Amino acid sequence: MKTVRPVVVMDFGAQYAQLIARRVREQHIYSVIVPCNLPFEELKKIEPLALILSGGPASVYDAGSPTCDDRVFQMGLPVLGICYGLHIMSSKLGGKVERAERREYGFARLDFSPHSQLLCGLTSPLRVWNSHGDHVTAVPPGFEVTGRTENAIAVIENPETRMYAVEFHPEVRHTDRGDEILKRCVLEVAKIQPNWFPKSFIEETVERVR
Repeated sequence: MKTVRPVVVMDFGAQYAQLIARRVREQHIYSVIVPCNLPFEELKKIEPLALILSGGPASVYDAGSPTCDDRVFQMGLPVLGICYGLHIMSSKLGGKVERAERREYGFARLDFSPHSQLLCGLTSPLRVWNSHGDHVTAVPPGFEVTGRTENAIAVIENPETRMYAVEFHPEVRHTDRGDEILKRCVLEVAKIQPNWFPKSFIEETVERVR
């Protein structure tokens, strides 16, 4: 029986990594969590359909902070960065991340462009949930800022490379329409067809055991 290819959640120390994977599975798309430092060849063997870079408590400019192989961004896959995932994407691809003068924790108002592919179909502004002490001060080449909160760049997009990132946490219920954002990301932006249902998962597991 053919193994279902997953959306891979790369964990940078997030408290919400399991929740991100669950939100993807709620769209009937198989997802798995791997450590961010998984060897690149091992990641390739998984054959991801897309990557989600999780949040995390560290700062990308600190010594020993969680990181990933640079080749992750050369796989040609759709990528969504969330919070720290936005920071690691920006720093790896030529943007700039700095310590924020004012930490954002809790609810914030997100104003976004009507041309945003990631937030298409939603109405600006949205109430979102933030938890970060750093922010992006310069976006990588090829990226456009499509959303902001009062204090920070909050959404960046590069449709040509299918790379997107948000400063807030769409996986938590505190973010208005967060489930719709993740749904659009995997179904419309990444164009992944539903491939995981409880019945088929049970059948595949039984077959593997046999």
